[in-house]
Amino acid sequence: MMGPAHSLSGAMAWLGVGAAAAALDRPMPWQVLLAGALICAGAALAPDLDHKSATISRAFGPISKMLAGVIDKLSETVYNATRGRRDRRRTGGHRTLTHTWIWAVLLGAGFSFAAVAWGRWAVLVTLFIHMVLAVEGLLWRMARVSSDVLVWMLGATSAWLLAEVLDQPGNGSDWLFDGEPYLWIGLPIVLGSIVHTLGDSITVSGCPMFWPLSIAGRRWYPAGPPRFMRFRAGAWVESRVLMPAFMLIGAASGVGAVVLAA
Repeated sequence: MMGPAHSLSGAMAWLGVGAAAAALDRPMPWQVLLAGALICAGAALAPDLDHKSATISRAFGPISKMLAGVIDKLSETVYNATRGRRDRRRTGGHRTLTHTWIWAVLLGAGFSFAAVAWGRWAVLVTLFIHMVLAVEGLLWRMARVSSDVLVWMLGATSAWLLAEVLDQPGNGSDWLFDGEPYLWIGLPIVLGSIVHTLGDSITVSGCPMFWPLSIAGRRWYPAGPPRFMRFRAGAWVESRVLMPAFMLIGAASGVGAVVLAA
């Protein structure tokens, strides 16, 4: 799928988790619901950091472009070193390492560890990165006609305001993990990455999300539904069916989460 659909699916997924958490008597404060939805929307773009022309690879100028090159090479190396007997050797690492569930969990764990170990500044950096990506994904039309500096300023402002709100007593900095502020912050990052892989799995190419498990002699098996149910990224079904569905489900889930928590 393309960036806007990925971001919408990420926001929808976290709002759905918020509704489920409220139903299970672990309601999110609305501040966590909002921040998590935006983080998850941004994180849903992150797996494409293995592609130099992806939205995330352009989002932070030369820094993200250089990082994309490193991730692409790392992904290619890991793929070729671990491929199964029926996996072809590849040049380029797109839709390999960063499109696995293992990568998603490690990425989220890394951000949670940073937040717990280094406190407010790590939280601000985490929020800034994902707010910029959320703007790029959810407000992509506006982001494309704006300068990078304006997007970064909006991301930085949003990150600072969210951190200020979350830091207030009772506003959810230690939601789910009592006494461990921001340990939860990796959860929307894991979820966003997983939702991205699920979205890519319903496109023509599939997604090797189950690596390193061997399926039909392939460790990088492109999992997905039957071929007739798949579509090409950017096809009409994405913009006319999936994106409206993501918005409706997300809105209903968000209202449900707030009502159940009241």
